[in-house]
Amino acid sequence: MFAKRLLQKADHHPQRGDLKSEDLDLRVAIHYGIPSTSSVLAFDPIQRLLAIGTLDGRIKVIGGDGIEGLLISPKQLPYKYLEFIQNQGFLIGISNDNDIQVWNLEDRCLACCLPWESNITAFCLIGGSHFMYIGNEYGLLSVVKFDGEDGKLSHLPYNISANSLSEASELSVPDDQPIVGILPQPHSSGDRVLIAYGNGLIILWDVSKSQSPFIGGGKDLQLKDAVDSDVQDDTSEHHLQEKEISAICWASSDGSILAVGYIDGDILFWNTSVASSKGERNGQNKNVVKLQLSSAERRLPVIVLQWSSNNSSRNDYDNLLFIYGGDEIGSEEVLTVLSLEWSSGMDNVRCVGRVDLTLTGSFADMILLPTPGPTGGNYKADLFVLTNPGQLHLYDGTNLSTLLSKKERKQFARPVEFPMVIRTADPPKTVGKFSVLPTGGNSSKSLSELASIMKPGLTPNTTASTKWPLTGGVPTQLSVSKDNSIDRLYIAGYRDGSVRIWDASYPILTLLFVLEGEVQGTDVAGSDAPVTTLDFCWQTLNLAVGNECGVVRVYNLGNSNTTSFHYVTETKCEVQSCARGKGPECKAVFSLLKSPVQALQFGNCGAKLAVGFGFGRVAMLDVSLPASLFVTDCVSSSSSPIISLSWLEFKNAHSHVKSTEQSETEIAVKPEEEIIFILTKDAKIFSIDGANGEMIQPHPWNLKKEETALSMYIIGNSFPVLNREKHLEESSKDITVKGEAELDASSTETEHPSSSETASTLDRSLDMLFLLCCQNSLRLFSMKSLIQGKDKTIHKVNHTKPCCWTTTFMKDGRVCGLLLLFQTGDLEIRSLPDLELVKESSIKSILRWNYKANMDKLMTSDDAQLTLTSGCEVAFISLLAGSNDFRIPEALPCLHDRVLAAAADAAINFSSNQKKKQVMASGILGGMVKGFKGGKVNTSATPESDFSLLESKFLKTPFIDAMQKVNKQEDIELDIDDIDIDETLPVTSSSSHEAVKSKGGKETDREKLLGAQDDSTPRVRTAQEIIAKYRKTGDASSAASHARDKLAERGEKLQRISRRTEELQSGAENFASLADELVKAMENRKWWQV
Repeated sequence: MFAKRLLQKADHHPQRGDLKSEDLDLRVAIHYGIPSTSSVLAFDPIQRLLAIGTLDGRIKVIGGDGIEGLLISPKQLPYKYLEFIQNQGFLIGISNDNDIQVWNLEDRCLACCLPWESNITAFCLIGGSHFMYIGNEYGLLSVVKFDGEDGKLSHLPYNISANSLSEASELSVPDDQPIVGILPQPHSSGDRVLIAYGNGLIILWDVSKSQSPFIGGGKDLQLKDAVDSDVQDDTSEHHLQEKEISAICWASSDGSILAVGYIDGDILFWNTSVASSKGERNGQNKNVVKLQLSSAERRLPVIVLQWSSNNSSRNDYDNLLFIYGGDEIGSEEVLTVLSLEWSSGMDNVRCVGRVDLTLTGSFADMILLPTPGPTGGNYKADLFVLTNPGQLHLYDGTNLSTLLSKKERKQFARPVEFPMVIRTADPPKTVGKFSVLPTGGNSSKSLSELASIMKPGLTPNTTASTKWPLTGGVPTQLSVSKDNSIDRLYIAGYRDGSVRIWDASYPILTLLFVLEGEVQGTDVAGSDAPVTTLDFCWQTLNLAVGNECGVVRVYNLGNSNTTSFHYVTETKCEVQSCARGKGPECKAVFSLLKSPVQALQFGNCGAKLAVGFGFGRVAMLDVSLPASLFVTDCVSSSSSPIISLSWLEFKNAHSHVKSTEQSETEIAVKPEEEIIFILTKDAKIFSIDGANGEMIQPHPWNLKKEETALSMYIIGNSFPVLNREKHLEESSKDITVKGEAELDASSTETEHPSSSETASTLDRSLDMLFLLCCQNSLRLFSMKSLIQGKDKTIHKVNHTKPCCWTTTFMKDGRVCGLLLLFQTGDLEIRSLPDLELVKESSIKSILRWNYKANMDKLMTSDDAQLTLTSGCEVAFISLLAGSNDFRIPEALPCLHDRVLAAAADAAINFSSNQKKKQVMASGILGGMVKGFKGGKVNTSATPESDFSLLESKFLKTPFIDAMQKVNKQEDIELDIDDIDIDETLPVTSSSSHEAVKSKGGKETDREKLLGAQDDSTPRVRTAQEIIAKYRKTGDASSAASHARDKLAERGEKLQRISRRTEELQSGAENFASLADELVKAMENRKWWQV
């Protein structure tokens, strides 16, 4: 008898779990969406990639066609600067602790990191090179180079301090002023760089010449042509005191106009093409124009300035200026776009248009996406605006120009929202489910066939009028192959009642279906209510959707031939026709109770569906008919909502379950027994007969102490009963997707099992364990004690903090672990069935997320894969160390397109060669014309800079060339300290003399005797040359020691000169006497004796 064996069965204790810490590796496999802590933007115009830096040490890289990547820094610190090394596959990020990081986009890893000793206050890459300028809080400008081959950052010797600039520029630069902005001048190949200091001083520095062609700011200025954004000309003079710079940008394509924003809200335009003299810097500069967005006395600082040439004009002096800040304090937060016109030299400046763009959320950053025009100018610039929390909007450049032409200040510009792969807002996402299908099964093939009919990569939130500008990245061939089957699904429900389904087999998720909340062809009340729960049966490909109004919709994802659906209520069942579509259609709608659906659970291999409602009632639905089998009365006297349902199925010919309250009463168990366990929020467990809804126990099983329940799990020897169908071979099933009629219970079994088989099935069922997860504790029971109504705990664990969500996961085909999420964001992994703690972690350490309310409602898991949603972000986390279900890295998309990079480099080289040929041809032709006119022919063409000359400058200490020039000039001046007395004078050979004579022509007798006349005239040395020659490093004692050594050395030289003079004088006397004797001897000889 079943009852006797149930009572006689001995209690057992759980075995020790085999899950170990080394078996676990919690890592992010897939990440979609923009982080809520996003703060800074960077763009690669060639690769068409966008990078977003965050306040928590993450970098989000976005390309095209759903390609996204997440880079996580070892330190949870904000990024203050972010920039691509264009077309090279590297990304530079500078964190708040002044670490210069280089990320390899192809490998998605940190290539190298260079800690900087001082606080970095300005940063800029030299376009087209691996050099970068670094400015710090002490006014020091440094140069750093990244070597792509070695993967190393190196600090080059080129450093310019404020003192050096003061001496070279003949003006005073305070040491305590930080560098607040660095801008390489356009078309200078990094040779000219603009340096802005905190006190308002602006210096344009020429690296090759070591001089300053332009200096501005830092003094009182007398301005002209001051204008405001309301197109009101004001030609009166303005005197501005020294003030702090907050933003800078070039306002012309050739770098002749500079726009500077200040903390008081002013914007000044500087004409850098006009060299400023000392008098101009002291108050006579007429090449500065002032602009104000508001006439209010108190204005916001100008935070961001960006410039683009106007796409409606080819004039370089027609501009669009994008400004954040500068408006009156307390005004609405907007992004201002100005259309400016000015003549060459800024003689006449006019603001001809203004548009204020209202922002969604608080401003974080903006960046222009230039589109090259036919002559290389930026005639169309799209605008990306980043706002908090994690919102990215695109403003089309053409639309902005159209709005500016309407001459209306306040206009509404509808931006294009970021096309999220997994939409989490508008409408808000309310529930999610991740489901794994057996690889290569019939269900996977049927789903793949239906999905092939739909448009791949469907993104319903994109618009046809505006093309999304991000197209970077390369998907792998494995993920885009048409022969791949679908073995993973991600399903999300939304507040408008709609459901979206993605293929999650590969790291690039593909949207398969969009199921609208309203059923076409009928008016079902409440069908578009927010989705509250989902369940999916992989055997039948049936999807059940429950909402807040108690409506349950059932779809079949493997069949698109449905032309009718069943509408089932408490009193009637109607068959209604519906329009045939391309995707899956609704096969049944159940509207039984006006109560939110809290739990859905398929059973009997997908033939039945148990529905738990909010006020404690349960309905059993036959999905194959479809029909409603029964609806129970309220199982809980307190009407506590049902939060979980679990099926226990076993086969038994003639057995009974004995009640503990009525020891002599036996309840018959049918040949196919289905027991449904119902868990309510107040931690009460009810068991009912799945065939008729009758209570197995007249009273619920409950804890002695009040608890808030979260979930329950039935754990077998190898897997939970809840998911046991997944481990059966689909070929052995009598249920198929195509034959819906075969789902009837009468057709699933042809004969009853023998008594021995029945006993074995019952024994296995009673050997299972029941795990109850509550907010403050975990309790493990035997299935026998639960059915008998005994509150006898095998094992219990009390939490030190409240738990909010749990799930079990499998390893090698058996349930091995339990994952718990706490309201603090901490994670615990415990082994099963002993509930021993194996690993601790947190969502903050993995994803840098903070726990948010109702985050648990959007969490789902299957096959050791955890899916979480927070704000606009969706992440898939793999739990096991050895698992690679998403086929990483072979299926991971590449963030750097090598083919595109090679093509771009070839195009740039070809363009450079063409320019060289044009310059050479024009040079030769011009030289011929000059030759005909008697001019000098010059056939040399200007070479395109390859940064080799610039690198040679960076490898030296600044001003070293000037010092060498001064040393050469002083050698010519024959300073006595530099004469080497002992050096032998070189003797000029006759051959060299003849060569000089042949080159220079005939020499006069005077030139033969006295040498050629030196036509060089004395020149006055510059202060820079004098300083470079005579300035010594070190303190006063070292300088005195050096002077003493030089004095002693000079004395030794004078002594050697004196001795040498005496020797020469003695030799001269001997030579004179010898000459006299020779003359006398020759006088006595005849001519024939000679």
